[in-house]
Amino acid sequence: MANEKILAKKQEIIDEIKDRVQNSASVILFDYRGITDNEAKELRVKLRENNSDYKVYKNTLMARALSDLNIDIDASLVGPSAMAFGKDQVAAVKVLSDFAKTNQALVLKVGIIDGEVSDKSKLDALATIPSREGLLTMLAGGMMGIARDLSICLDLYAKQKEE
Repeated sequence: MANEKILAKKQEIIDEIKDRVQNSASVILFDYRGITDNEAKELRVKLRENNSDYKVYKNTLMARALSDLNIDIDASLVGPSAMAFGKDQVAAVKVLSDFAKTNQALVLKVGIIDGEVSDKSKLDALATIPSREGLLTMLAGGMMGIARDLSICLDLYAKQKEE
């Protein structure tokens, strides 16, 4: 029988995983085998710049925490895995996807975006979406274009009325 202290520590880790999954907009499970220490530090810095982070947990503890949350990704919990947690839906996916392009050792497995399980193809699609700031810039540019066109129309209408 396992020691009570060990069981309490494991339950504490399970609760931590559940809390982080529930409070994150995106959770990405990835294989980190073959990544050097310097590459891991570089990845962590890039993730933190985008309000994200990653942590390595035991697969059994991740499986137990996710099953408590009714999330089934047990098929992806094979081999060493790390979990990246993001505050928005695409930031962590974009960072990990970009990092995987230059470091073949990092392999995205599966993600949980807004509580829904997303396979590798959906993660790849999310990685192509522009950042939040980029989308807001596009929206502002579109709105400025409409305002500009409206001002031109009103100016032409005013000149037509003057004649």
